[in-house]
Amino acid sequence: MVRLPGRSGGGSARRPGGPRPPQTSEHAHDRHEGPLKGSSPTRAERDAPAKRRRPGALRAAVGGRSVAGQVFVLQVVIVLLLVVAAVVTLVLQVRHDSTVEARNRSVAVAQAFANAPGTVEALKSPDPSAVLQPRAEAARRATDVDFIVVMDTDGVRYTHPKPDRIGKKFVGNIAPALAGRVVTEDITGTIGPLVQAVVPVKDGGKVVGLVSAGITTAKVGGTANQQLPLLLMAAAVGLALATGGTALVSRRLLRQTHGLGPHEMTRMYEHHDAVLHAVREGVLIVGGEGRLLLANDEAHRLLDLPADAEGRHVLDLSLPADTAGLLASGRVATDEVHRVKDRLLAVNQRPTDIQGGPPGSVATLRDSTELRALSGRAEVARERLDMLYDATVGIGTSLDVTRTAEELAELAVPRFADFATVDLFDAVLTGGQPEAATTLRRTALSGIREDAPLYKVGERIPLTDSAPQTRGISGGRAVLEARLAEATGWRAQDLERSAQVIEYGIHSLIAVPLRAGNLVLGTVSFWRSDKPEPFDSEEVTLAEELVTRAAVSIDNARRYTREHTMAVTLQRSLLPRRLPEQDALDIAYKYLPAQAGVGGDWFDVLPLSGTRVALVVGDVVGHGLHAAATMGRLRTAVHNFSALDLPPDELLALLDELVARIDQDEAEESGDSPVTGATCLYAVYDPVSRVCTIARAGHPPPALIHPDGSVEYADVPAGPPLGLGGLPFETADLELAEGSRLVLYTDGLVEDRERDIDVGLELLRTSLEQAGPSPEETCKAVLEARPPSRATDDIALIVARTRALAADRIAEWQVPADPAAVSDVRASVSRQLSRWDLDELAFTTELILSELVTNAIRYGGDPIHVRILYDRALICEVFDSSSTSPHLRYAAMTDEGGRGLFLVAQLSERWGTRYTPAGKVIWAEQPLP
Repeated sequence: MVRLPGRSGGGSARRPGGPRPPQTSEHAHDRHEGPLKGSSPTRAERDAPAKRRRPGALRAAVGGRSVAGQVFVLQVVIVLLLVVAAVVTLVLQVRHDSTVEARNRSVAVAQAFANAPGTVEALKSPDPSAVLQPRAEAARRATDVDFIVVMDTDGVRYTHPKPDRIGKKFVGNIAPALAGRVVTEDITGTIGPLVQAVVPVKDGGKVVGLVSAGITTAKVGGTANQQLPLLLMAAAVGLALATGGTALVSRRLLRQTHGLGPHEMTRMYEHHDAVLHAVREGVLIVGGEGRLLLANDEAHRLLDLPADAEGRHVLDLSLPADTAGLLASGRVATDEVHRVKDRLLAVNQRPTDIQGGPPGSVATLRDSTELRALSGRAEVARERLDMLYDATVGIGTSLDVTRTAEELAELAVPRFADFATVDLFDAVLTGGQPEAATTLRRTALSGIREDAPLYKVGERIPLTDSAPQTRGISGGRAVLEARLAEATGWRAQDLERSAQVIEYGIHSLIAVPLRAGNLVLGTVSFWRSDKPEPFDSEEVTLAEELVTRAAVSIDNARRYTREHTMAVTLQRSLLPRRLPEQDALDIAYKYLPAQAGVGGDWFDVLPLSGTRVALVVGDVVGHGLHAAATMGRLRTAVHNFSALDLPPDELLALLDELVARIDQDEAEESGDSPVTGATCLYAVYDPVSRVCTIARAGHPPPALIHPDGSVEYADVPAGPPLGLGGLPFETADLELAEGSRLVLYTDGLVEDRERDIDVGLELLRTSLEQAGPSPEETCKAVLEARPPSRATDDIALIVARTRALAADRIAEWQVPADPAAVSDVRASVSRQLSRWDLDELAFTTELILSELVTNAIRYGGDPIHVRILYDRALICEVFDSSSTSPHLRYAAMTDEGGRGLFLVAQLSERWGTRYTPAGKVIWAEQPLP
């Protein structure tokens, strides 16, 4: 039954086409004049005179009451019949149960007594009655039977509840028991109807006696008399409840029908039935057992139901499995979309047993095919917008051309294509501008599988005029090959590989030129294999938009690559290509540029006079071309200042002034505050004295590895960074044992954003303690100990192992301030050169020393000291206490002097002057023969 809308109580609905309720008076109910709603009559209507009511309403009320009375009488009769039937059934059941219970108990008692220990022995005793009578009576009282009789095989009693009957014949059938079977009988004895059982007593398979037990059925079935009053009371209560329920139902029926008669109810049903079948929404009512109770015309049309669908189970209506399962389950569903043939139906379902309704469910169906198609297109558009947004934020995360191309390919798979390839011109990968005549190189490849027969990353892509990629590059627009198997131009590019691609299942292609302005960087290809439908024109537009956005990022990466390459080239051109030849130090170095950009770190090894060597390490603040150019200027300045043989502190002071002038010039040009800053460490090592003089300007301290392997950081005063100006620099003199290793480095080795410099210095100390003895092994150990992270700053590292000039390669003399001493110096030098097997240099060396000593005697001051060093060159040095520096000049034809230094310059490879705290040194070097 279905409750139709529009009434609080509702009326009985029928299936479409079913019989209508008969229009008789016994179905009529009270009705009142008013709207056809379920509201109660107003007070005015209730108080109106009876004459204002239609006579039909009175008849409907009387008919309703007569129907209620008939229902009441019928219900009372039914209850009485049920009570009588229950009493009769109970009595018969009790009688049957009493007989069965009596049989079971008598058999059980008899068998228990017959098989009890001592029964057989008692039967064999001289007086069985004396032994068995007490036992039988005790067992009878314990088991609540009426008698237990033990007899011999002739039926003579040994026991009986009444002793006077002992010795008499047993009344009953004992023949089956003598045969070894159990026999039961229903008899009527002196104590009433009873059931007795006779069982044999066996001794070794032979029947030696019989035991009979009996019980009256009255004793077993006495509970029937106790249950009958209870049944009658329950019947009375049921009758009272039925009477009250009928009265309540009748009253509620009158109230809910509001006096409507059969005609009015039929007309209301017709209206609701017409509305039900006229709405453009399918309505299904399914019973609790899964059978279809009602389906309106729209439901028949949408589901293509058979004419006899009502009454059949929903699983037998040839509906799709998911739809039939939903209707049969009765579960709650809200706008679930189900495909039924070519329609998409939105199904809503609710149970009908809520608030006491009948079991089952009501489902409504709405055809959402067109709406689904529109929402599907909207969803596709949204997904495409999401992909374009992801391309904006996900492509170009790094300024690397290859990585940017990979991001484009990874974004397109599998959201847009099954495979995506990016092919760039070789010049683009190095930051240059591509030329149309050059070939493409596969830069990125992404796919749903890795075994596709496409060109692999790094391979060159041959292009023909008929290839879609070539046509796209020349035409500047995307080219669609919807069906690759039919594209002869594409297959002509590479017949063998194209056949493999078709056989693999790739069937559609979009080739989009990668353009940044007027510059063509390469081409992007989107391939489809697993999706059965080919690319269409709308997807071509999406592919062009996607590639256009990616092209900007790739071009930015290309420009950055070009600028970075230029900066790296400039930086490497400014750094030393090779180390100069010298014998004072064994040197190994490593330079690691920053991955984020070119920095301003530099190092240098500068041979000085007197076999000394200068080591310099510096760091310019910032990255890029400006930092590299500034580094070049400072390195050039260090070269020039070192040629003056300046002490480290004075050289750093000059560099400080230079950096300050650079800042000032840049501030005047751009109007900004000075931004240039630099640090520097300058060290001079003398292999003769084994003393290393060091000064630093804001630079990390050098590390010193002693010959025994111990490591310490040299205590060198920390001067201010270059460019601050006005602050002095201090030096430290370190006497190094031969074989010591001096480690110079920039702050990129020991400091970054994730760790403090103290942690980096301790890590460096640990790696130096574990390093091998050679400078190369030391560099390797230091770099391998670094955390594996992206380098954010340049790293310059120099490891110098000290040597000492042997004493037999040093000769020196004190010279008095007397011109006559010059001849003695020449003689001493000649003898020393002979000991060194350098006789070929004796004449030039005597001439050079004669001029230098003569100048020292004439223009210098005491003491005068001469030293000759035998190293890679023959070095002559003359010390005096004067700070006056001689200079080379061209003497006129009439001048008597002024040609001494000219001769020295002509005979030596190079010469110069350096100052000491006690005076100056004039030196000259000659190449060895």
